[in-house]
Amino acid sequence: MVALPEPLVGPRFSTYAPDEVSWLVTDLSGAELEMPVAQRDERIRSGVHYAESLPVEYRPSADYLALFQVLLGQSARRIAYLVGVITETVLAARGLDVVLVSLARAGTPVGILMRRWGQQIHQLSSPHYTMSVVRGRGADMVALRYLAHHHNPARVIFVDGWTGKGTITLELRRALAHAATDGLRFPAQLAVLADPGCCAHIYGTRRDALIPSACLNSTISGLVSRTVLHSTLIGPQNFHGAKFYPHLAQADLSNHYLDAISARFGEVAGAAARSARRLAASSRPPDHTGWAAARRIGSTHGVDDMNFVKPGVGETTRALLRRVPWKILIDRTSPPLPHIRLLATQRRAHLVDVGDLPFSCVALIHPRGGAR
Repeated sequence: MVALPEPLVGPRFSTYAPDEVSWLVTDLSGAELEMPVAQRDERIRSGVHYAESLPVEYRPSADYLALFQVLLGQSARRIAYLVGVITETVLAARGLDVVLVSLARAGTPVGILMRRWGQQIHQLSSPHYTMSVVRGRGADMVALRYLAHHHNPARVIFVDGWTGKGTITLELRRALAHAATDGLRFPAQLAVLADPGCCAHIYGTRRDALIPSACLNSTISGLVSRTVLHSTLIGPQNFHGAKFYPHLAQADLSNHYLDAISARFGEVAGAAARSARRLAASSRPPDHTGWAAARRIGSTHGVDDMNFVKPGVGETTRALLRRVPWKILIDRTSPPLPHIRLLATQRRAHLVDVGDLPFSCVALIHPRGGAR
């Protein structure tokens, strides 16, 4: 058997404590991968895969950071509750020896919070890893081999922050089906805090809820970039790659975010456990309605490429942080989304209030780029 690479841990890679997450990634911190957002958008539109480069990190304004702190204060208890719901559901389904595997990087803070819940509420010390899944290129098969070598795959649960269309859920499912042909049999289930795309088996809510970690990039994710898959940098025996940005340490809010939410676990433990039991008894299986809804919305606005339709508050926020959106559709009946409106103004995206939107908001990227 070919030797498997070893995971990376903080503080050498990420600002998370070494026992909170092990990164199944290759350190590409020395590689020049960043480019301005508009230039990168044009390359992606011309056919270059998004995972071959990184956007220059968005530097949030003082107004935006102040708004983030307000949103975190308003939502910390609700996020703590959702973390509790999915963790209690996972423990009931997988057992107390569960292995948490979050999808880099939006899933990483969620996986750490789930591990903390297990620690604080049940005195557990669950293994937690982060691995890469890339749209159009699948999951990191080296990472899956590592997990199967060190753990019982039946105990693994994959974790992410939220769903939109369900693209990554489908990528993960295809990858796990492929891995099964090599004898690596992982349960094809995903746990998320919010599942507006209705494509996850385990979820805290199917409402399109804001998860505050969507509001920032590496400075809410242990100062780690999104993952990279470039053939000149990543070989067949390597994990997918990522960069660590220690020069952003003064702006890092990663552990502040985790502490603000985990401090509320005790308040919501009883309610979360009750909701988990109720959901286990009544939850409807995934029907992937988010994909069909996103396709209808794109068609209505002349965007037929589904890669340019970003539904849900999480995906809309991320599109505003690292793409060049054309329109931001906001449902008139949704709760206020002040950070979306502020980012859209800063990015000069058209804000359009609409009715009967199945998501809180949707970002549309123009198929011809500069045409607005």
